[in-house]
Amino acid sequence: MIDYSPFWKTLDRSDETWYSLTHKHKMSHSTLHRLKHNKDISMKTMNDLCRILDCRIEDIAVYVPSDKDQKL
Repeated sequence: MIDYSPFWKTLDRSDETWYSLTHKHKMSHSTLHRLKHNKDISMKTMNDLCRILDCRIEDIAVYVPSDKDQKL
């Protein structure tokens, strides 16, 4: 499973806020809700977040093995 807890730490360290992401950068509330609940987001969104927050993918997400992962 992909865990987005690093995103919240990165956001706290940045000059951006939930408000600025939604109003200044036009990110949807739905996207932030998906991040909060570790739901899938697109790689375009990941790219946008890295650009906005001037960070790397590892600063937004981490892979955590889970029994809930789909079978390969």
